[in-house]
Amino acid sequence: MDFYFYRMSVQNIAFILAIVIAAIIAVVRGKLTALAGFAGCIVACCVYAGTGVTGVVMLGLFFVLGTLATSWGKGIKKSVNVDDNNGGRRTSGQVIANAGVAGISGLLVYMLPQYGELFGLMMAASLSSATADTLSSELGTVYGERFYNILTFRQDTRGENGIVSLEGVLFGLAGSMVIATVFCFSYGREWFVLIVIAGTVGNIADSLLGATLERKGYIKNNAVNLLNTIAAALTAWCIFFV
Repeated sequence: MDFYFYRMSVQNIAFILAIVIAAIIAVVRGKLTALAGFAGCIVACCVYAGTGVTGVVMLGLFFVLGTLATSWGKGIKKSVNVDDNNGGRRTSGQVIANAGVAGISGLLVYMLPQYGELFGLMMAASLSSATADTLSSELGTVYGERFYNILTFRQDTRGENGIVSLEGVLFGLAGSMVIATVFCFSYGREWFVLIVIAGTVGNIADSLLGATLERKGYIKNNAVNLLNTIAAALTAWCIFFV
């Protein structure tokens, strides 16, 4: 028994070191600022504490897919003034806005294991929404053909806040499905639809907030991203008890 716990502690330390090394590499390669790397380590450790490797894989997929989507089609994004103004590097604010809810959910799983299933689902839902939002906005801008204001459903300008396209919606749905698939490998396929629905609700909430509060200057993009992940987590909470 003592050897078992020793082995588990060594595994945990090794995994935490792997998280730190991955963050350092991301900083060195210009994908994260130094503060973002630190914030990412904290969030990843919280996620790992609650859901282990599964949670970190979901978080890693969000980061990798988001990074690839952000760097894709830069020429088109620059032409419509939606290119990333931070040189492609994620800031600490962006890390917290997109993955903070997942980190808090991980801590809640660890501290309140009797509700672990619920908080684990909320974590997956928040990452599902973050992934859906990033892919739909970044790739939708590149591949979309017709763009509509989500409030009026009238055609509007590519790249504006609150604008959606069919292509973007499909990319977002695919992102949610990727996160749901990873979660279901460990926790059961019965949660697949819940996670996809919650991620889609969060993505829609992002567009609605963009078309209203963000366009009017009341809130900025990081606040919108945080709120859409909260909306997804709360949606998962509600569906869980239905």
